[in-house]
Amino acid sequence: MEPYFHLKGSYKTSADATTARSDIEKFIEEAKNTILQKGVPAGRGAKIIAWDVKENSIFLDIESDRYLRAHDAFIRLRKPLAGVLGKVYKIGIRGVDVEEFIVKLPSEQTLHQQKIPYVKNIEFVDGMITLSLDVGEAQLENKVPDRIISLIEDKIAAQSFGGKAEHWSPLWESPKKEMTFNGDPTVEAEKRGWIKRASGRGQWIHAAQMTRIFRTFEQIVLEEVIEPLGYVEMIFPKLVPWDVWKHSGHAKGVYPEIYYVCPPKTRDPAFWEEVIDNYKVTLEVPIDLIAEKIDKPIGGMCYAQCPSFWPFMQGKTVADESFPVKVFDRSGTSHRYESGGIHGMERVDEFHRIELLFIGTPEQVVEHSKKMQECYKHIFNDILELEWRMAWVTPWFMAQEGLTGLTGNKDVGTIDFEAPLPYRGKDGEWLEFQNLSVNGDKYPKGFNVKLQSGKEVWSGCSGIGLERWASTFFAQKGFEPKDWPELFREKVGEMPKGIKFL
Repeated sequence: MEPYFHLKGSYKTSADATTARSDIEKFIEEAKNTILQKGVPAGRGAKIIAWDVKENSIFLDIESDRYLRAHDAFIRLRKPLAGVLGKVYKIGIRGVDVEEFIVKLPSEQTLHQQKIPYVKNIEFVDGMITLSLDVGEAQLENKVPDRIISLIEDKIAAQSFGGKAEHWSPLWESPKKEMTFNGDPTVEAEKRGWIKRASGRGQWIHAAQMTRIFRTFEQIVLEEVIEPLGYVEMIFPKLVPWDVWKHSGHAKGVYPEIYYVCPPKTRDPAFWEEVIDNYKVTLEVPIDLIAEKIDKPIGGMCYAQCPSFWPFMQGKTVADESFPVKVFDRSGTSHRYESGGIHGMERVDEFHRIELLFIGTPEQVVEHSKKMQECYKHIFNDILELEWRMAWVTPWFMAQEGLTGLTGNKDVGTIDFEAPLPYRGKDGEWLEFQNLSVNGDKYPKGFNVKLQSGKEVWSGCSGIGLERWASTFFAQKGFEPKDWPELFREKVGEMPKGIKFL
């Protein structure tokens, strides 16, 4: 089975077109072998199965396969037909009406989501999803039907995609380690006063002891990854406007997980006086009243650090001598609205990361990824002495955008660094505490970045989450410095005592 398209529509004319019936018939018969066959395999594409002229409209009934879809044929015929009518009869085409547009797509299962923009009805019968589209001239011109079809195909693929494990392939695993701790690191850190739950959802206050650990991790990354690989520091924005996410691809699916940013409608104190007075009287923040006075969201808080960098390169041609570009950002927090399990500091809404971003030719990017893997191996094996593994997984950006399956290029994808958490049991959860992605041309194409030599441009990134590193380390090594690896203990130095409460 293959896709099927059936459109019934009319061209609205500026005058009675019945006088032009013979020339319209001649045009349609010729178009079947010319206009409708351009770029289409013989015997395939769109077919005009019926037509008629009724006063100020010309009706067409078109069906097609996936070659020259019916709606594309309908638009393709309009301009040359207008030329025929205008030249001889001085009649213009003033617009189009779409009376009915049916699309059938093969699928092994029904579509879970039943509310799709510009789709009136969705049915699933005999291995076909049937869509009844509610579109007009503007939607046809803007190729909305094609994007609806792509969306449905992505959703069909996503439903059959399954879990992450189905696209998980092991690459390397460390020897087994003797664990010196089997408690929950978040619970133990709270008990010791190293962390405290903050007022916000999924948010922690990190006391002096935990902050020392974080800064030690940063020092290790600086010494073992950033400096040897030649990175330079930049500062990326942490409020991300919609335009950035449109170019990066996040606008395709990031909505359930971002923290939205809405500006006030005005800064005029008089406009806000009611809110201020309300609080002074009730000592309660009037949330509903505030909601009436803030504008629509202009974007959201930083979700993944690297997209905010790309406007720096947008629309530019980079000199060959500047490649490969290697930059990192550690200037602020990232924010994600986590679903369900904001259990501890390993899964939070506000987290601290060092983001490494590298850009170059495909060969440079792939080679750099290999060097970075070796740097991480050294850290996790020789300094932190963790039990861990690497696995090739579905690229993170495909998951974020609702895309499925592995990319066609074997070099494009994500490596997850995972570690067992002893407190979860022998066969318990392995935590992904680090990743490294080769993103191919996704970002350079999205932001229109070119290289002087004309060679293809690729990029990659690696996010170092300090909360994840801490959760992994403490879950395996515990909180007593005497149980920590010697190299790490030396880098930490004497732990601060923190604040004592009565």
